[in-house]
Amino acid sequence: MNISGIAVSTRPEWAESVAQALSAIEGVEVHAIDANRGKLVVTLEAPSVSAEVEGFKHIRAVPHVVAADLVQHYFEHDEEIVHAMPPDLDGMEGVSVPTELQD
Repeated sequence: MNISGIAVSTRPEWAESVAQALSAIEGVEVHAIDANRGKLVVTLEAPSVSAEVEGFKHIRAVPHVVAADLVQHYFEHDEEIVHAMPPDLDGMEGVSVPTELQD
């Protein structure tokens, strides 16, 4: 199981509708909304790194999401072994390759 804490940013007028859209994504839970600042705190639970990447892509694709930043990541018993940055994340705007995964 992979659990990611994600900070989501939007314009204040879209905070509530973005929260509703995020809640509709499988594995995503909205924990806090600061509608005045357009900030949301969400978690994403996924069974594998690949599923987590897909969930992150869905979050970023929600209309009016300006940014979705990984704040915390936890995983346990993930049978998928990742030896390099997943191709879907490599080159994604705002995502940098950790030093230990660079060739």
